[in-house]
Amino acid sequence: MSQAPSRIERRFRALHEQSRAALVTYVMAGDPDADTTLDLLHALVAGGADILELGVPFSDPVADGVAIQLAAGRALRSGMNLPGVLDLVRRFRERNGETPIVLMGYLNPIERMGYGAFAAAASAAGVDGVLTVDLPPEEGEGLLPALREARLAPIFLVAPTTTDRRMAWICEQAQGFVYYVSLKGVTGAASLDLEAVGERLAVVRALTSLPVGVGFGITGPEQAAAVAAVADAVVVGSALVKTIAGGNPGTLPEQITAQVSALRVAMDEAPRARGIAP
Repeated sequence: MSQAPSRIERRFRALHEQSRAALVTYVMAGDPDADTTLDLLHALVAGGADILELGVPFSDPVADGVAIQLAAGRALRSGMNLPGVLDLVRRFRERNGETPIVLMGYLNPIERMGYGAFAAAASAAGVDGVLTVDLPPEEGEGLLPALREARLAPIFLVAPTTTDRRMAWICEQAQGFVYYVSLKGVTGAASLDLEAVGERLAVVRALTSLPVGVGFGITGPEQAAAVAAVADAVVVGSALVKTIAGGNPGTLPEQITAQVSALRVAMDEAPRARGIAP
């Protein structure tokens, strides 16, 4: 008997029917505190986010630029940890049972909890996918079976420097969607080459039927619209994290909703070069 489609699959299918790209938004759990993060998750959805990426704070976030590094530090100082992140997801699910949530973070906290224990707890909390940025899929023999057993999508990064042969293997292991890193650098860099992104996406798409999202370096509505014209999903993180860092705590949800709404409107107005694979 085939399994029912996941929240991620259902969301991409619905967007495909509407000829729209997914807007994937990232915030760091616990920045500035757990209760505010919960409010921000709902604010992201209110602004038009289709999939939520929730950062798991870690002391050595090597894939991230300054904005997210600082956010991780603030979150750790607020007391956030992996069990706290899962509790946030549980609380979010009390009001929202449909918006997919992907955890994005590093392997060490998962290893400390234990692969099986983490996967079971994440699934029970309402997590849909896991992106572990410092785990090469070739070394995932411990975590990946646990994720699949719990019906959590393992989501992988491919980069401009990934060889076609390795990219094909990564695409075979991935579920949910494939995350294409749009530039050679860390999160928040601002040197996005849209022509190069479009050319590389054609290579990725030849290797997988999964939706392909693009992230790293998308800072505002104009870039989001340009990427939405060629990608199945647009991932925005550092721009939102910077707003959280500099915003008024009392009005942060409203600010985030407005910022996401501007991204969503620009993306919906962009001509679609390719529909999302059903």
